[in-house]
Amino acid sequence: MRSGPLGVDCRVPTYIYETTDPTKPIRNFEVKQSVHDEPLRNDPETGEAARRVISAGYNLLIRGKSVGPSVGSVG
Repeated sequence: MRSGPLGVDCRVPTYIYETTDPTKPIRNFEVKQSVHDEPLRNDPETGEAARRVISAGYNLLIRGKSVGPSVGSVG
């Protein structure tokens, strides 16, 4: 098993989902899935309709030298 700095398995990404029923509060949840798996259509806990949320991810690697807190910004 290949693990990252916190001992987390880095081979399988974690996807963020949210429920989509407008009559209920939105619930966010995370699921570890292979990149080859189909996105979930329902919350595994409640059965409510759900969708995958597009996010930037947590393991962003910026190569090269950086100066100050504005790494990646323009200006």
